[in-house]
Amino acid sequence: MSSPRAVETSPPGRRRTFEWKDLAFRVGLPVLAMLIAMLIGAAMLLLLKADALQAYAALVAGVFGSVYGFTQSLVKATPLLLVGLGICISFRASVINIGGEGQIIAGALMATWFSLAFREWPGWLLLPATMTMGFFAGAAWGFIPGILKARLRVNEILSTVMMNAIGVQLMNFLLRGPLIDPAGVRAGTFLHQSESLPEQVWLPRLVPQTLLHAGAVIAVVLAIAVYIFLWRTTIGYRIRAVGLNREASRCSGINVPLYQVLSLTLAGGFAGLAGVVEVIGVQHRLLEGITSGYGFSGIVAALFGGLHPLGAIPASWLFGSLLVGADKMQRAVQVPSALIDTVLGLVVMFVVGSTLLSRRRAARRALTAPEN
Repeated sequence: MSSPRAVETSPPGRRRTFEWKDLAFRVGLPVLAMLIAMLIGAAMLLLLKADALQAYAALVAGVFGSVYGFTQSLVKATPLLLVGLGICISFRASVINIGGEGQIIAGALMATWFSLAFREWPGWLLLPATMTMGFFAGAAWGFIPGILKARLRVNEILSTVMMNAIGVQLMNFLLRGPLIDPAGVRAGTFLHQSESLPEQVWLPRLVPQTLLHAGAVIAVVLAIAVYIFLWRTTIGYRIRAVGLNREASRCSGINVPLYQVLSLTLAGGFAGLAGVVEVIGVQHRLLEGITSGYGFSGIVAALFGGLHPLGAIPASWLFGSLLVGADKMQRAVQVPSALIDTVLGLVVMFVVGSTLLSRRRAARRALTAPEN
């Protein structure tokens, strides 16, 4: 038989050694990639005559130097994790979802309208109803490119990107008309924002005098739920089977188009929930730029986490910390914001590249495993 039997019948000590080496490679390679990216970033800082040590010290201090900085990294990580969970589902089905930005907007718009329209409801009913409606709005935004791919073979990358553009324009229209803050209109400011949401729909703060809210806990619970869904349910198994081999799945009786649509719909739902959490947990109103790029950064967090829901938890916190620390670094060394974005981009490029290298190594080891 092939390698699984060889592993089972191999001596226990040899098996443990192989596993520890493989684990060390998987963990160490992304760390090494991040260090290389930081070194390149340091060289760029030196070219601009900035103190690289001071810059990176400021980056670390921005996260760990205060309670506010640490909690803010968790605030940033929450929408990244929610988007990343959806990416884990869709990518497992080999469906590429680039529409996180539009799906976040759809969820935020629905949460804003619903909570304002039913503001008389008690908080115990309004809060879960608002989150549910935001999830459904994001799911609907993901369902459209999903059904286009399943029925008309429209490339999901193009359709999800176009849905992003539609979402932005829809938000701009509503914030200049139906959802604009009436107080701003009366004052003549015409700010492009909604009125403040009712307090009973605000997510409770976990740490006083910070922005850390209960959405962070909800995101972690949902990550565990997505893990159970993907690896402990029949539907999750079929989604992963479609991603591994569409033709084999089709021959075994799995409705491939159905699970492709389902994966994109669920991905949209989690991204929509990220928009809800930003509205009811942080801003307490809908503002332009509510997405903050989370729709794209969530993809990176999911890839860095190995497209595993549990791996996305530390990966999201890592990128949330980088976002918070980068702001502190920019203020400390007075370098252009474009350089900070470049350094973050280098980290992303090297880490994701190391993940792909690790997968290729695992594939080669599987192919060259000795037969018994």
